[in-house]
Amino acid sequence: MKKLGCMLMAVLMAVTVSGCSDKKEASENKETEKKVTLILDYLPNTNHTGFYVAKEKGFFKEEGLEVDIIEPGDDSTSATLVAANKGEFGVSYQEDVTYARTAEEPLPIRAIATIIQHNTSGFVSLKKENIKTPKDFEGKVYAGWQAPSEEAVVKAVMTAAKADFSKLTMVGADGSGFASLGKSVDIQWEFEGWAVTKGRMEGYELNYIPLRELDERLDYYTPLIITSEKMIKEDPETVQKFMNAVKKGYEYAIENPDASAEILSKYAPDYDLKFLKESQKYLSSEYARDADSWGVMKDSVWDNYTAFMYENKLITEKIKADEQYTNEFVMK
Repeated sequence: MKKLGCMLMAVLMAVTVSGCSDKKEASENKETEKKVTLILDYLPNTNHTGFYVAKEKGFFKEEGLEVDIIEPGDDSTSATLVAANKGEFGVSYQEDVTYARTAEEPLPIRAIATIIQHNTSGFVSLKKENIKTPKDFEGKVYAGWQAPSEEAVVKAVMTAAKADFSKLTMVGADGSGFASLGKSVDIQWEFEGWAVTKGRMEGYELNYIPLRELDERLDYYTPLIITSEKMIKEDPETVQKFMNAVKKGYEYAIENPDASAEILSKYAPDYDLKFLKESQKYLSSEYARDADSWGVMKDSVWDNYTAFMYENKLITEKIKADEQYTNEFVMK
């Protein structure tokens, strides 16, 4: 009996020592993880699923990173914050990168991966309005965010359709979504995988005109991932580790849309899970469509939209594609 008691005591001591050792190792690992911040472009949504998958599945941790995912706030953008070193990485748009790089005082940021290969946004209207092409925009009311680039795009697609832009009324969106369609508003510009999907699930019968089908130059990258020139130059190892984990997260989302939506719902609990799954199903098929692998960008896409922006006087000078993005970290 005494011998058995000694044996039990030895086992308990071994377990205790092992437990303390594990806790110490976990604490040391936590201390050695490099902390970085990712600044989103907006509230968490299915454009961001890969980041949350990487966080939840431990992909960041495997790379020795502790990633804090935050929203930009009302008075700033991810581009300006990343340029000011307020965060190592950000979610932005091709247009914002081009604006940043061609500004009078250029912002030192660069795109390092596209989240979605094609522009999945377009013009939405109620089916009963019979708005099928930009020619049908005449005599209608368009509600948007009233940016110069938005007006340039609407005007360009109407002109190409031989429509009179002056016959379209443009107003600021009131935040009511599709509830105003067919009443005070006729047309909105929305993302198919988010607002359009949600609207259809809510019973709206919609016509949707994809932007990329109206003008090849409008098939630009939105959204994409940015970092600063400083990070690329001074800490490329961290950039590579971050992209390793993020790429793994999006590849998981491509293969596992339902499971990925469930992960996202933990970080975006205000959204109905059924909606998130439907949105994720759509985007999982779009993340890497027509590409050899997720995240890779092309000169032609950058050159096309840069030319559009220059032609429509949104920027005062052209800029080369390789001055705006790099595939260096997403292709390794």
